[in-house]
Amino acid sequence: MIATPPPSADFSSPFMAIFALMVSYGLGYLLGSIPFGLLLTKFAGAGDIRQIGSGNIGATNVLRTGKKGLAALTLALDAIKGAVAVMIGLHFSPALGLIAGAAAMLGHSYPIWLNYKGGKGVATAFGITCGIYWPLGLAAGFTWVVVLVMVRLSSVAALAAVTLAPFYAYILDRRDLVLFFIGIGIFIWWRHRKNIRQLISGEEPQISFGKSGEAAIMAATTVAAAMASENAVPAPAETVEVIEEQTAHQTQEKKDADHDPAASV
Repeated sequence: MIATPPPSADFSSPFMAIFALMVSYGLGYLLGSIPFGLLLTKFAGAGDIRQIGSGNIGATNVLRTGKKGLAALTLALDAIKGAVAVMIGLHFSPALGLIAGAAAMLGHSYPIWLNYKGGKGVATAFGITCGIYWPLGLAAGFTWVVVLVMVRLSSVAALAAVTLAPFYAYILDRRDLVLFFIGIGIFIWWRHRKNIRQLISGEEPQISFGKSGEAAIMAATTVAAAMASENAVPAPAETVEVIEEQTAHQTQEKKDADHDPAASV
């Protein structure tokens, strides 16, 4: 669950409340605006990622440089910055955790350093989700991986994950997060409007992982499934007892029927 504010979070004065809001939003935006995809490709000598493929600074476009390690690192760092932003906000209150996460999304998509031309926010949204409530992040991430492996379309995988996120929040009994993730989903759908047009026209390019990439993704899928099963919410003790009683009763009835001569006539 979203962490409760620590004892140091004191909102007894309007000044402290405004200060906490400014810190959460400001640092969230600045963290989100770090263009890891652009920086990593430049340092690796792969050129300006904005001049390659779709021109996006996200992990999917970094993958188009042929450097899978850089793409994976970009994905990880973009997710981490979203999670860290949430943690900063959570230092003050749960609500400011959500605000800091949303600010990180805006920073990633509209970074001031790049003339407000950034990424689409999928990896950052994953980090935000994990920072807010990790079981929900696991469910959304697992959806993304499975759909990506099936259709090899990054945009479809992203749209499927963010569309299902509010439903996952509801199922996981975090109804307080449903509206927040509906908003995140709408934002990411908006950021993918060009991809949606390409999907409709059949021009959206598929991702080629190669054998090593496929193995890595399948391994991640297996690990995520194992983690999900281990952390499944157990049934209430009363429900388990009822099921056991019903099973024992049905077993006894079957034994009685097998030993009753009239039952076989």
